[in-house]
Amino acid sequence: MAPDRRPSPTSTPATPRVSWLDRLTTSPLAVAGASFACIAAWSSAYRGAAEAEPRPAAPAAVASTTSDVPIPPARPHRVSPTALPRAVPRLRAPYEARVPGVEIALQDADGHSMDALHAALRRARDAEGQARLTFYGASHTAADLYTGLLRRTLQGAYGDAGHGFVLPVQPWRGYSHQGVRVARMSADWRTVKVGTPTVGEDHYGLAGVAVESDVADARAYVETAPSGTGSHASRFELFFLRQPGGGGFDVFVDGRQHGSVATVSPRREAGYYTVETSDGPHRVEVRLHGTGVVRLFGVAVGREAPGVVVDVHGINGHRARNQLFWDETLHREHLRRRRPDLVALAYGTNEAGDDAQPIEAYEALLRQVVGRVREAAPQASCLLIGPSDRPVEGADGQYVDRPRTAAIIEVQWRVALEHGCAFFDTVAFQGGSMATVAWAAMEPPYAGRDHVHFTRLGYERMGEVLLGAMLEGSGLELPSVATLPPSDVAEPEGL
Repeated sequence: MAPDRRPSPTSTPATPRVSWLDRLTTSPLAVAGASFACIAAWSSAYRGAAEAEPRPAAPAAVASTTSDVPIPPARPHRVSPTALPRAVPRLRAPYEARVPGVEIALQDADGHSMDALHAALRRARDAEGQARLTFYGASHTAADLYTGLLRRTLQGAYGDAGHGFVLPVQPWRGYSHQGVRVARMSADWRTVKVGTPTVGEDHYGLAGVAVESDVADARAYVETAPSGTGSHASRFELFFLRQPGGGGFDVFVDGRQHGSVATVSPRREAGYYTVETSDGPHRVEVRLHGTGVVRLFGVAVGREAPGVVVDVHGINGHRARNQLFWDETLHREHLRRRRPDLVALAYGTNEAGDDAQPIEAYEALLRQVVGRVREAAPQASCLLIGPSDRPVEGADGQYVDRPRTAAIIEVQWRVALEHGCAFFDTVAFQGGSMATVAWAAMEPPYAGRDHVHFTRLGYERMGEVLLGAMLEGSGLELPSVATLPPSDVAEPEGL
C-alpha cells in the first residue's frame, strides 16, 4: 500500500493542524466541499454499472504490414460514448479528508483500456522485457514532477531500464528532467517548436520540440545522475534531422570521441546515431563542426535490461491541437521506434481558457490528435489526463468557477471512450471545481499562487493517485511511492 502522504508539520509546532476539507467547509468555497459528497454518492452507482458490464476477450494479434517495426492491431472501439451517461469517477479507496487528492479510478468503456500497460509491467516484473510509458502534455507535464514520481516508483518496483527521451540542450530556461542533466540553454542554440520561432507544420520530432545550431563547437550533452535511479545507462540513441545543407557533428562518450556524423541529405528525414557502452554512469556529448545547420530532436537514454522507461514530453503553454502541426510522418516513425506500451495525453488546462473557440471545434481537433496517436501506436494503452481546476479571478479579487473546464472534461471523456482510451478526471481528483483555491491556501500549499499549477507536493500527490488508478485491475501489488526530499528537487517555475 502507498504510504500516508499527509503534509508535514509547519515551522510552528504549536499551531493546531486544520484539515484542507475544514478550510473548504468554513469558507465561501463550500461548493468545492459539496463536490466530495457528489463523488461519494455517485461512485457507488458507477461502480455497480462498471462491475455489471462484461469484459470481452482481447483480440488476437496479427502481423503488421504498415511498418518495419511489427505492431499489433488496435483494439476495436468498444462502445459509442453518446450511449453512456457521464458519471463522476468511482472512488478506489475511502475518502481521507486530511490528505489532499481523492483516490479516483480511471474511466473507460470496458475495463480493458490498460491491458497493454499491465501486460508490459508484468513482463518487467518477471524480468522478461521492458514497459515503456510516454506522456505528452503542457506545463503540468513539462515539470517532470508527477511523471518523475511515476518513473522512480515503477523503476524501483519493476526495474530501471533507463531514463527515457530528453533534449540534449534546454529548449527553454525551466526545462528539466529528474535523474539526468542536459546542457543549459545558450545563444549557440535555437529552439524549434510551434510558434517559436517558426509557425506552422515542421519537423519537430518525438517531443514536439527540437534544438538546432550552425555554430562551430556548439555543444549539447546528456549526463546520467551521479547516484540512485537514473545513474546507469548503456545505450544512448541520438535522434536528429537529415536535411539538405545539414551540418556535421562529433559524438563523445565520457570525453573520448566515439564517432562523427554528417546530417546532409537530399531530403528531410529522420536520422539516428546509437552509442552502445558499458552499463554505468556516462556523459554523451555532441560537438558541432559548424559546416551547416544541425537539428537535434533528443536522446533516448536506456539500458539493455528488463524494467520500466518513462518518456516525458511536456511543452509549456501547449494545447493538444499543436500536435497537428508536427510533421506526421516523422512523429509516427519516432513514436513507433520508441514502442510505447502506454501513451498519455495531458492537455486541457490551457484550452479551458480558450473561450472564443467553439467547444465543437475543440472536440473535432482533439479527435484528430487522439486518432493520430492511436494509428501510430495501436499496440499501446491510451490515457487522456483531463484539465486541472482553473478558477477565474474576478474584479473583486474573489475566485469563481471557470465553466469551460467542465465542457473540456466532457469532451475528453467522450473522445477517450470513442478511441478505446481511459480518462483521468483531474478536477475530480482535486475534489471538484474551486479546489485549487483551497490547495493554494493550505500550509504547506499544494497549488501555486497563480491558481493554475500545483506545487511539488501537489504534483507528487497527483502521481500517487494516478499510479494507483493505472495499476487497478493489473494483479500487480501497488508499489510504495518513491518521493524525493524537498532539497533534491526545485519547485516548478515559469510554468
